[in-house]
Amino acid sequence: MRGVVRGQTSGLVDDEVVIDCGPETPGAVVRHGRSLAAVRHVLFTHAHFDHLGPQVLLQRSWIPGLGELELVGPSGALDMCRDWVGPGDPVRFTPVAAGDRVRVGRYDVRVLPAKHRVFSDGDAVLYDLRGPGGERILWATDTGPWEQDWFDAVRGARFDAVFLEETLGHREEISEFHLGLPRFAAMLDGLREVGAVDAATEVVAVHLGHHNPGPDELDRSLAALGARAGVDGEAVTVRARTE
Repeated sequence: MRGVVRGQTSGLVDDEVVIDCGPETPGAVVRHGRSLAAVRHVLFTHAHFDHLGPQVLLQRSWIPGLGELELVGPSGALDMCRDWVGPGDPVRFTPVAAGDRVRVGRYDVRVLPAKHRVFSDGDAVLYDLRGPGGERILWATDTGPWEQDWFDAVRGARFDAVFLEETLGHREEISEFHLGLPRFAAMLDGLREVGAVDAATEVVAVHLGHHNPGPDELDRSLAALGARAGVDGEAVTVRARTE
């Protein structure tokens, strides 16, 4: 986007869980004054290079005393990591697919489908995370428009925060496997219809590609949809509902 440089999309949850770890992630963490030293779990959505940089596992193996690391994701994504784990490294693999529910440290994680693929249908997923205090987030990148029956998996979720991809801006003809502004709006409509998003949900647009309009126009377009653009390095405070 004109005048705005954005890095690869990943999330750090409570310094314990990383969601997607592309090759830029370790450097971005340092630049923004954070640390990965306490991370015990990495959730991968899929094996595209901007979401999965397995070299970080080799770097991690050089640091003594970090403890066990769990890698969670589609089996194809985890397979790309295996050759970067040294003999005896305390790394555990947990393959998942859409529809699974797993316990990841302090977090209850539901695995959701993605309209996205690396090589075949089903090799990309999204995540619904519920934290120890009941706070709940939806991590939804990369994906194209959901099938109607997929919304049933999040019916009544009332997410506290939704991180939803908006890659294509006004150029949705480029790919069926991402959202632009019209599909982003339709996805939000679907989430609202099933009670997954409501007026109290913070909706953050992420994975913002260069086909988007300039920052001012993008901000106006997202605000009209009840959303805002994510900012590299920002800390988003997510609190569970009190009612």
